[in-house]
Amino acid sequence: MSLATIYPHIEEVPGGPARLRRSPRIRVAQIVMDYLAHGWSVEEMCRHHATLTPAEAHSAMAYYFDHQSTMDADIRHELEQVDRDRATAPLSPFLVRMRAQGKL
Repeated sequence: MSLATIYPHIEEVPGGPARLRRSPRIRVAQIVMDYLAHGWSVEEMCRHHATLTPAEAHSAMAYYFDHQSTMDADIRHELEQVDRDRATAPLSPFLVRMRAQGKL
């Protein structure tokens, strides 16, 4: 008999990223990136994100570890998209002005 794993605080959206059920604008990947980038514990994540509950953070981390290869690929794709966007974005008027004045 196979048991399905239930993530009570996570909503799996068909064709979309896993999200917090209570705050659907917060993706599981966002929570995971704090763990990967900073090494934050669940308690530290909750200190930095006042609306995040320990139960939500633990559920997000459990979801990540159960779907790690897929989520890592999604995070990699997202970071590559950020790099592409940065490379093609025009400089801000502030940077243009500062460079023109020789301050950067």
